[in-house]
Amino acid sequence: MKGNEAIAHAAVRYGVDGYFGYPITPQSEILETLEELMPWQTTGMVVLQAESEIAAINMVYGGAATGKACMTSSSSPGVSLKQEGISYIAAGELPALIINCMRGGPGLGTIQPSQADYFQATKGGGHGDYHLIVLAPASVQEMADFVGLGFDLAYQYRNPVMMLADGVIGQMMEKVTLPPMRPRRTDEEIALQCPWAVTGCPSTRKPNIMTTLELDPALMEKHNIHLQEKYDLIKANETRYEEHLTDDCEYLIVAFGCVARICQKAMEEARAEGIKVGLLRPITLWPFPSAEIERLSHQVKGILVVELNAGQMIEDVRLSFNGDTPVHHFGRMGGIVMDPDEVFVALKEKFQL
Repeated sequence: MKGNEAIAHAAVRYGVDGYFGYPITPQSEILETLEELMPWQTTGMVVLQAESEIAAINMVYGGAATGKACMTSSSSPGVSLKQEGISYIAAGELPALIINCMRGGPGLGTIQPSQADYFQATKGGGHGDYHLIVLAPASVQEMADFVGLGFDLAYQYRNPVMMLADGVIGQMMEKVTLPPMRPRRTDEEIALQCPWAVTGCPSTRKPNIMTTLELDPALMEKHNIHLQEKYDLIKANETRYEEHLTDDCEYLIVAFGCVARICQKAMEEARAEGIKVGLLRPITLWPFPSAEIERLSHQVKGILVVELNAGQMIEDVRLSFNGDTPVHHFGRMGGIVMDPDEVFVALKEKFQL
């Protein structure tokens, strides 16, 4: 099935309580598949096409505040519209899953694939000092797997998670093993797992109130310090990456999403010609695998960062170490996806091999 379809199936099987979305290419199949599955008749999951992207993210904000597992999906310009709501969700420390199936920009741009939302996802996007946990799938299988992982991380850290997929992974078709069905949590289970949740005003206890407004600067700073401490904990425990042939590599390629798959083939071409190339694929774009890149920077003669953008992840690669290992970028824009030969040629040209 398509990557977008896999997300929809995985959401139903995870026991998601609510999906609130709005159509936009190249992610519309998520909403369409959920409408075809009609989970409101089987699991009780709410599936609602909102009147806008802004409405959809605020429905997630409201649902997540009650402890319910809520998600939304969109593509690049649609996620731009969601940024205020995402900032509120982060400030409220609410668990939620946001899918961004990237397309080219800026502006309305193109409906073709892109990775130019890296900054939007990893640097906050909205206002304030906050972070999303950002997962970057590179296969249809990971599109399915990261739904459960995303929600598990969201609840563990009370933090929104973004699955940052590119249009290639959303639209491509591969075999996928779907997760087993698991029942939606009861209200009693939610109350135990989420004692902070807004539940109305029961007579048995003082009701929780959800707000992200704090007029006392000292209390606002205290909350921000708490958030930064939480982010440090996430960085220490949840950094994920995948390596290929890095043990003896002399040149390192860093790439995520569909580009990492393209670069794996380029790496094999280089190895066939006697050039020892390795590949590091960040799975979490935030937290970024800086420590592993720093370690490898002392081993290699050069690092090539390959992205479907003008050069965004390369900034995090350069910030990962203080040495003089050269770092170069190769990217395509406008919805053009490079092929392995282009990457191999760029590698040889950048490092004069």
